[in-house]
Amino acid sequence: MEIILKRFNIWREQHLSARQFLLLLAFLAGIGAALAAQFLKWLISEIEFLLTYQFDTTRAQWLYLVYPIIGILLTALFIKYVVKDSIGHGITKILYAISRQRGHIRQHNCWSSVIASSITIGFGGSVGAESPIVLTGAAIGSTLGNTFKLDHRTLMILVGCGASAAIAGIFKAPIAGVVFTLEVLMLDMTMSSIVPLLIAALTATCVTYILTGTEAMFNFHLNAPFVVERIPTSILLGIVCGLLSLYFTRAMSSFEQVFGRIKNLYYKIALGGITLAILIYFFPLLYGEGYETIGHIINAQNLTDLDRLMNNSLFYGHPELLLLYLSLIILVKVFATTATNGGGGCGGTFAPSLFLGCLVGFVFSSIWNEFHLFGIYVPFQNYALLGMAGLMSGVFHAPLLGVFLIAELTGGYDMFVPLLIVSAVSFITINIFEKHNIYAIRLARRGDLLTHHIDQSILTLMSLESVIEKECPTFSLDTRLGQMVQTISTTGGEDFAVTDRKGTLLGIINLRKIRKFIFRSELYRLYTAEQLMQQPVAVLNVDDTMQVVMDKFQENDAEVLPVLRANHTFAGFVSKTHVYSSYRQLIKDFSQE
Repeated sequence: MEIILKRFNIWREQHLSARQFLLLLAFLAGIGAALAAQFLKWLISEIEFLLTYQFDTTRAQWLYLVYPIIGILLTALFIKYVVKDSIGHGITKILYAISRQRGHIRQHNCWSSVIASSITIGFGGSVGAESPIVLTGAAIGSTLGNTFKLDHRTLMILVGCGASAAIAGIFKAPIAGVVFTLEVLMLDMTMSSIVPLLIAALTATCVTYILTGTEAMFNFHLNAPFVVERIPTSILLGIVCGLLSLYFTRAMSSFEQVFGRIKNLYYKIALGGITLAILIYFFPLLYGEGYETIGHIINAQNLTDLDRLMNNSLFYGHPELLLLYLSLIILVKVFATTATNGGGGCGGTFAPSLFLGCLVGFVFSSIWNEFHLFGIYVPFQNYALLGMAGLMSGVFHAPLLGVFLIAELTGGYDMFVPLLIVSAVSFITINIFEKHNIYAIRLARRGDLLTHHIDQSILTLMSLESVIEKECPTFSLDTRLGQMVQTISTTGGEDFAVTDRKGTLLGIINLRKIRKFIFRSELYRLYTAEQLMQQPVAVLNVDDTMQVVMDKFQENDAEVLPVLRANHTFAGFVSKTHVYSSYRQLIKDFSQE
């Protein structure tokens, strides 16, 4: 294999420019991500059909209390004993790979997320397949780049290509795929990145067309075109979606912390599985991704067509309770989704966001029409779509993604204006309270998030470990000045640490500050390191972010600072000159087209 790769590299260096080769790899990433997406969708539908096709729709099903627990257990065991690596929170892992691992994603993610998420969702996990398939697509792009040993900037573009292709392939939405990478993964929009993203997304869409046809994912017919009188209701729906997005984000974050405090895997499985099973038993619409529910709502001709939404539930036969039933689902959906992932399952929040948005739009329009507010009628099919865009925009902080995804999912291009209104208002609303989307919030709290702010992005890409000068000789308290001078003359450094036998930092010695002693040999036996050392103006810890490092240099007007490990032992020195040199080099790499 290595010989083949070597020969191919020789050939492509002779016949292809770096730019052309990148476009070729983007094309391959598009094919791979599309095939993976279609295989995942097929696998989920087969598992779900096998488990539920014999259900009697007129009564509650006790198997809903069993399937979710089995699914989470099987997924958790698969991840622990087969994958042996964390594959949850797929998009968060991609963001971390971009910001901290220079675009390197482990190869097993090309297949592990597909298997794990199909088991989770097929057995009822209340999550979506999009995040796992996005991680799969990104891993395909990363693997292609690593195979040919491409530089980290090109590698990050290929990661974005795989992610764009995954979204485009699973939704038949090429524009949404590109916008997702630019808004959610925060890849810079330059000509060096936008063209490969387009090629990958279009390739994935065309492959999906070949396999499944060119019809939109949801067959939506616009029966009531947008009118100016509905602008206030669109704005109000946007506010509602923004507030619900905030609730979804905050509730998920809090519930995740509950699972994070549980160290025993089987306790997590039990808590997640039981919580999910109980919720699905009472609200069967929580089973799986929820796309069938979305299809029912946006294609219904009237409200009586929606009685089927209460199939298999305790609410069956009581159509007058439909709005109450759906409102309760809106409140508990976040707990079903978090229980699925927190308990050990594998899935994302794309489908839950679309599902929630559809229900919110429907409930909002139904209540509005029930009270005949301002004499304006709002069609529930249209507002179900607007709600989907609003939740997508709010949860992911991606207003353009909400607009283009819903338009491409449904073919509802005639609704661009209300889609823009709801998406923009939802984004503005949640942004007042929460500055990061549901994926980025975990990394932002740790300072690991790459953003469109170039200075902050460069500091995120840098690591303290890479700028520590570790080959620094240390002195003990009783080291004589003569011995110190001999060491200094052979190392050429200016800063030295004084430590005890355990390596704990006791003080530092700067060559310039003891220069007057160095040239007086009669003092060599009189002075020791203890007498000459000084306390540092500040110290750094090995886990400090580069933003903290820069702040400490600026606050203390220091040129060199010592770095300590977690046990307070000396790790080395960091100089301001070295930090700025690395910063300038990354700026140069980051800015090259």
